[in-house]
Formats: sequence, C-alpha cells, structure tokens
Amino acid sequence: MYILISNVGSTSLKFKLYRMPEEEVLCEAKIEKIGSTDGIYHYKNDINGRTHGEESTPLKTYAAGINMFLSDLCDKELGAIDSVNKVQAIGFKTVISKGFNGTVELDDRVMQGMKDYLFIAPVHNAAYISAIEQFRGILPETPMVGVFETSFHRTIPLENRLYPLPYEWFEKYGLAKNGYHGASFTYVSGEARRDGDYKKIIGCHLGGSSSICAIKDGKSFDSSFGFSLQTGLPHANRSGDADPYVVPFLEDQGMSFEEIREGLDKKGGLLGISGVSNDLREIEEAANAGNERAQLAIDVFVTDIVRYIGAFYAEMGGMDKLVFTGGIGENSSLIRRLVCERIGHLGIELDAQKNEKTRGNGIISAEASKVKVQVIAANEELGIARETFRCLKEKEK
Repeated sequence: MYILISNVGSTSLKFKLYRMPEEEVLCEAKIEKIGSTDGIYHYKNDINGRTHGEESTPLKTYAAGINMFLSDLCDKELGAIDSVNKVQAIGFKTVISKGFNGTVELDDRVMQGMKDYLFIAPVHNAAYISAIEQFRGILPETPMVGVFETSFHRTIPLENRLYPLPYEWFEKYGLAKNGYHGASFTYVSGEARRDGDYKKIIGCHLGGSSSICAIKDGKSFDSSFGFSLQTGLPHANRSGDADPYVVPFLEDQGMSFEEIREGLDKKGGLLGISGVSNDLREIEEAANAGNERAQLAIDVFVTDIVRYIGAFYAEMGGMDKLVFTGGIGENSSLIRRLVCERIGHLGIELDAQKNEKTRGNGIISAEASKVKVQVIAANEELGIARETFRCLKEKEK
C-alpha cells in the first residue's frame, strides 16, 4: 500500500511517500518559509537518490507547495510513482476537531469539526482544511486520514489539565488543557526509551511552533500547550503565554479585537520580540551582529523553556532524560547549550563538542551527566503512516 503523509506546519510542509507495511520511504520533500517570497524547497527520491531543490522561491500559499511536490512525485526523472492515482491513502497530522480525537477518516463530519474549532487553531486548522480539500479535489476517491495532535495528551491527569475557572465551563465547553504536538511526542517517547528504561522524560519540540511535554512511563503527563495553540512557549509568530487581561486592556486603549488577535497570532512570538524575523536562524545571525532585540528574543525563548522544564521536573519528581526535537531543537546548538547551562543544577552536564556537531540524532550529554540529553530527529510522518495504515486495515475488517 502506498501511503502519502502530509505534515502541515505553521510555516512549513513536509511530505513522505511510504510503502506499507514495510515502512519504506520512497520519496520525501520539505518546504519552509511558506507565505514568503523566499521559500525553500527540497525534494528527494529515496529510491534513486535524485533530488530537486529551490532556494528563495515564491511560496505564498500551501497550495503552491503541494503542487510543486506533486509535480516532482510523478515526474519521469524524479518521481517515485508514475501517477498520483497510485496513492492509496493520505495521512495528515491534524490538530484539533470538535468531538473527535485519535485517528479517524476525514469525512464531512470531521472536517466540519475542524471548521468549528478554527477559532482555537486558526492558522493550523485553516492550513489543514485547505490542504485536505485540495487533495480531495485531486484524489476524490482516496481515503484521507487524520491523526489528531491532541490524542497523545488524553493521559494527562485532570489536575494537570484543568484551569481554575468555573467548573461548569469545563463541563459545558471542555475548557481544559488539550496539548498538541502529539505525533512528535509519540515518536519521541518511543525513541527515547530504546536505550534504557527511562521513566521520566521531558521533551522539547522546538520549531516554528514550540512546546514542552512531560512524559511519565511513556505517557503524556503534562504539556506547555493549553486549550489552544496560543499558549506555552513563544512560537515563531504566536505569542505563547500572555496575561488574558491583555486583551480587554488593549481594547480599552482603542485597539480592535482583530488588531489584538493579529498581534497574538501573526506579529507576536520570536518575530514580535526581535523585530527581525520569525526564523531563529536569522535571529541568531542578527544577535551575533549586535542586534539587542534579537538577543532579547533568544533570552526570552530560553527562559521560558527553562521555566517549563523546571515545572515539569517538579511535577514528575525528577527527570531521567531531556530530549530536543523539531527544527530548532535538532539544529540549534546555541539554544540547547543555553538551556542546559541554565538547568545544570538538575543533573545535566553537556558535552560541548557533541552538542556543536550534532544535527539530527545523537547523545549530547557528558558521560558523567546524571540526566542523559538526547537529540532526536523528528519523524512524525512515520507515526502518522503507521496510524493511517492501522486505521485502513481496521476498516477492512
């Protein structure tokens, strides 16, 4: 069975075509900086090694990225298959849908649930709805499966999920911590425990969207994400944690709700603080050149990561392993070093050389470190492929 996985991020697109159940990757693509005129596109055919890359190319919409990938997917020289109709299912790392969790086929009811929760995840749900509907138009008979980001966090104890709000709001509206990045932390949880019986893991998924997860006995115990994606750590454009009374205060100052929302959703986070970019690579460059606001954005980001690690360390009563994943977590030795220096008192000792050299997978803690520190390259797509395959096989029974 050929299963195509579409992973839609807040500023990125990733694709992988799998042959299942062998879990063989036939081709893959990664698209960055969507919404800009200097997008980055990389495609690789894993069978013959042929590649296609474009730098500084206009990629203003998700549709543009999808069409670029599908063109290469079936290209005579680059393609892994000769027709898009050979794709037997498409799996998506979906975010949230009213009334649905886990892995489900994306029928009209589920799609409506995603639209109903557009207010909670405006950027992500809008992007996924757009991508799914485009694929539905191209392959109307092909099953579309959603692996929802909230499912991994259903194990969070209620005392860690509940907000100090009227309990009736929880009963009536489900106002409680949802947690996201479930596909990432499901994979991290499995990979991090391959080399030992680690009971208390803290995972840091750092990228365009960032979160910290406390993983106890392989299950989600707490998350920096709350009810919405507009919570927790500073993100590329989204603010993360902010006092809720900021909203009525700014309205009282004469700002409209839409202006405030744009500040929270699109003009906040790393971009809002730095005034330079929403891309940490560019922020690091600016900071190295003496830009004080860029340095401040890095300092705020690191401080918030440290704050959540400390809180989850206290909640779980310790930590056996600290994991970095996601685009920033895998590639920014600076962020990893700054974080680990701040929490050295928790039993972490970094190996400076390993940290500087590691991009992707590797242990970066020193031999004497009481807490092991590991970098795990995100592979959300494999988990989604497994879940999509399982869902379709169960449907056949």
